[in-house]
Parts: sequence; C-alpha cells; structure tokens
Amino acid sequence: MNSQNNHELIVSGIHLELTPSLKIFVREKTERLFRHEERIVRLRVELECDRNPATGMQFKAKGHITIHGPDMNATVQSDECHKAISMLVDKLDRMLQRRHQLFRVKRNHPHAVELNAAIPKVV
Repeated sequence: MNSQNNHELIVSGIHLELTPSLKIFVREKTERLFRHEERIVRLRVELECDRNPATGMQFKAKGHITIHGPDMNATVQSDECHKAISMLVDKLDRMLQRRHQLFRVKRNHPHAVELNAAIPKVV
C-alpha cells in the first residue's frame, strides 16, 4: 500500500485472517507515524494470534520500521487485536520521538574532536 509520500505499509497476519476492516484500522493508526517522521521508508506490521487453551486467545503485534539510520522494532501482546495495534503504534511513536530528541540534542551540542597527530606550523 503506497501513499502519496512514497511510504510503504505492509500488513501481514500469522494464524489470523486479515479482514479489510482490520487493514483499514492499521492504516489509519499508522498514518500518525508517517506524519511525525517523513523519513520512514517502510513500516511492516505483523499480527499474530496464539490460540493456547491454557492462556486463552492472545494477540501479538510486531512493528518493524525501516528508516534512514538504524531500523526500529517493537512487539506488544494483548488479549484483543485492536488493543494490540493501538499499543504497538503508541510504542513506535514514543521510539520515534525519542530518536528525534536524541538527534536534536546531538545537533545542538557538538563535541570537540582530539587529534593525536601534530599539526605542522605554516611559516
């Protein structure tokens, strides 16, 4: 699914049938991430359903952001699929905000570099 800003969103399901309404829900939730960070190349969301009789139905949402720089990965688990998606998007949003804040601090506070070699004097 390509949007107008050349962002790619991939939604996949593991042991889970992806309905069109679920895909639309993921797309609407992840639009916030693309608005906050324009350098996102690809966002992959994997939804997994674990039907363990002992623990009940558990949904796991995994997010992988491909961005200029180090990629970001997050995983959340919940008993409802929509809740897991919302928690995942919130977690990825916090990660992007923290990354942006760290880059801004580095940009505003450059550090000095020490050179071990002697610099020749110009006569």
